[in-house]
Amino acid sequence: MKEGRRNAIQVCGLKKKYRGFELSVPRLDVPEGFATALIGENGAGKTTLLNILTGIRRDFKGDVTYFGEERKLNAQTQECIGYTGPGCYFLPNWTVDQVEEISSLLFSGFHNDRFRSLCKELGIKRGLVRDVKKLSDGNRMKLMLAAALARDTQLLILDEPASPLDPLMRDKLCDMIREYLERGNGKRSVFFSTHNIADMENVTDYAVILEHGNVVEEGFVEDLKEKYICVKGEAADGERAGEILFSVSKNAYGFEGICLAENLDRLAGMDVAVETPTLSQISVAVMKANTGLKL
Repeated sequence: MKEGRRNAIQVCGLKKKYRGFELSVPRLDVPEGFATALIGENGAGKTTLLNILTGIRRDFKGDVTYFGEERKLNAQTQECIGYTGPGCYFLPNWTVDQVEEISSLLFSGFHNDRFRSLCKELGIKRGLVRDVKKLSDGNRMKLMLAAALARDTQLLILDEPASPLDPLMRDKLCDMIREYLERGNGKRSVFFSTHNIADMENVTDYAVILEHGNVVEEGFVEDLKEKYICVKGEAADGERAGEILFSVSKNAYGFEGICLAENLDRLAGMDVAVETPTLSQISVAVMKANTGLKL
């Protein structure tokens, strides 16, 4: 974490055990004013962590504080946090009008006019929707986003928000996240999970990679792109390079992989080209290095 920067969320000594799985996060700082991506394969512990941060799960060990002020997750703090999950936290027989009505009762910072405007912007046809259960997965997510963004909040926690959305709406989601942050003048933050970072890379400022319940890498994207480097070379050098690279793919024409920039000198003597990697390439390489899957 850059010196002097405030955290939107700070996690210390967090542990949550299930049969055959343990989430263990000794320390995690989610920086204020940025969009942070929680990246990991299915079963890495992303939803468990977000459920703890939003208060859905209370049965864990450790400390979680918010907004750089040692604030715990109480009613006042929850008023400042917007959340969307992979299911739907609206009752299935609610209409869109009831979602608006109940949200305005639950949250003092809920704006009815903003909610209606967002529904229109996202293509949710209020008069044609009798109840929430009849919405597609994508439209349910859009409704949750509209309800969350209609509130005055300092932090959005979004669990796989892009998964049920089509490509056009994923691009729209990135725009909405960036606009939310810009309107906060550095005081708003977004923490979202994803297992496919390519769709959300252009809105990600800070990345946290989770594998087997452990944080295996984190940092500002600009710093990670200096820490890691993409290497391409001739097929003849593929086997030797594979001993140095985090991950490597080979074909008859050559190889490509990711390595730590500090290890680049170990490729001396090979005919290689180097490029700045994408966050997606870095994430896949780190996940491959830490996965329990047989690849």
